[in-house]
Parts: sequence; C-alpha cells; structure tokens
Amino acid sequence: MRFARLALALGMMLGAGAAHAKIDTDPLPPKKPGWSFDGPFGMYDRAALQRGFQVYKEVCSACHSLNRVSFAAMSSGDGGHGFFTGPEVKAIAAGYKIPAGPNDKGETTDANGTPLTRPGIVADHFPPPFPNEQAARTANNGALPPDLSVITKARAGGADYVYSILTGFHEKPPAGFTVLPGKYFNPYFNGWNISMPPPLSPNQVTYADKTNATVDQMAHDVVTFLSWAAEPTLEDRHRIGFGVMLFLLAFAGLAYLSYRRIWADIH
Repeated sequence: MRFARLALALGMMLGAGAAHAKIDTDPLPPKKPGWSFDGPFGMYDRAALQRGFQVYKEVCSACHSLNRVSFAAMSSGDGGHGFFTGPEVKAIAAGYKIPAGPNDKGETTDANGTPLTRPGIVADHFPPPFPNEQAARTANNGALPPDLSVITKARAGGADYVYSILTGFHEKPPAGFTVLPGKYFNPYFNGWNISMPPPLSPNQVTYADKTNATVDQMAHDVVTFLSWAAEPTLEDRHRIGFGVMLFLLAFAGLAYLSYRRIWADIH
C-alpha cells in the first residue's frame, strides 16, 4: 500500500513537471528558397518583380504601407531601376487615391466630411492604408502592421526570414504550446505567436502571365518585390563591385610586372 502511494505521488510529480516544462519558442532558422538577386552577380527577376507588385497591391497593401517607395522608382525608362514602362507606371499611379491639399476654398474635406483625394501621379509615393497609427492599430486588434519599404533589410535573415514568415502559417503547433487569443501560430516568428493572420492562400491572385499562384510562389514573388523596394540599385552595386574587382586584379598584375622589371634591372 505504501509503495502504491509512493508510486502515485511520484507519477503526479513527474506529470506536473512535464506540464510545466518550458517549450523553447525561439524562431526556427529561416528557409532558404534561393533568390535570383543573391551573390555578387545577382539580378532581379523582372517577371517576379511584376508578379510580386501584384501580390503586394492586391493582398499586402490592405494593411502594410510602402512609404519610402515612389511610383517613379518602378519605371525602367531613362536608365531607371524599375520593371514597368513609363506609361504602365503612370497608369498604376493614377489608380491610387492620394490625399489632396486644400481646394480653392481652403477645404480639405467634402460636404460629407470625407477627405479630398486626387488621382496619383508618377512623382507620388505609395499612399498608406490608414490615415494614422491609431487607425491602423484599431483595425488590427491593437497590432501595428510594419511598413514594408525596407523590411528585408530591417529583419535578421532578410528575404529568407520574410519568406519563412509568409509560408510558415500552415505548420501545426507542438503539443503543450498555447496559441494566444487573437494570435496565430508561426514557428519562424519569435515567441511563435504572431498577430498577423495568414495573408496568403492558394490562387489568391490571378497572374497575368498565367503562373500558378501557389502560396510558395506568391511569397517568393512578393519578397522579391520587397527586396527590390529595399534596394532598387542592387544591380548597379553589383556591376560597380565587379568593375572594381577587375580593376584591382589588373592593378595587381601591373604592380607585379613592374616589380619584376625593376628588380630584374637591379640584379
């Protein structure tokens, strides 16, 4: 009898210890899908950039701003670093409503109190989805959706991290882990509880080039676009770097030949 009670007590202690064992919620290492712009000779995939812009516009822009990016930056004309023609960019900009300044009567709202707007022009930046931070938090259960202009530079892991977040929602939480109310499980996010609901679902957009819009494809495309937004001059940097390396190699060769010639004359 005494042995049975001891065994029961020990079992309860072990069970309680297991129940209170702390789960390691450090984020998983980001996935590495591979990017066309990686490496010293990397370049942006223009088709992926156009598809990625479509995903941002149709999905991400409902919550996330792109404050640092102008429509003009997307133009490939006049030596630009973009991926649309000038007329295409003009049409894209015109499809956005930009807050207008006071009219000739000094009014900033119409008779219904709605802020005055005007069609966007190429010189404008992408307008934010919310008028201010308070409105953004109110619409997102207190969470503030981050601006995506430099998100791939601002997060450790860069493009791999953002891609992993976008594709990490389908994984199931381990036994013993509690998903908090109003949160979603994502093992690539620190703490595993993330405020953003799963943003992508299969065939959420219809690509003009007929590419199959899987979650992985849309995530890869929009992260390519966001990487461009963070560093549109990346290809120039790669070209300059390659030129500098060639110059240094040529200079080293000339220096070596000069060294041989000078010492050959001395000896």
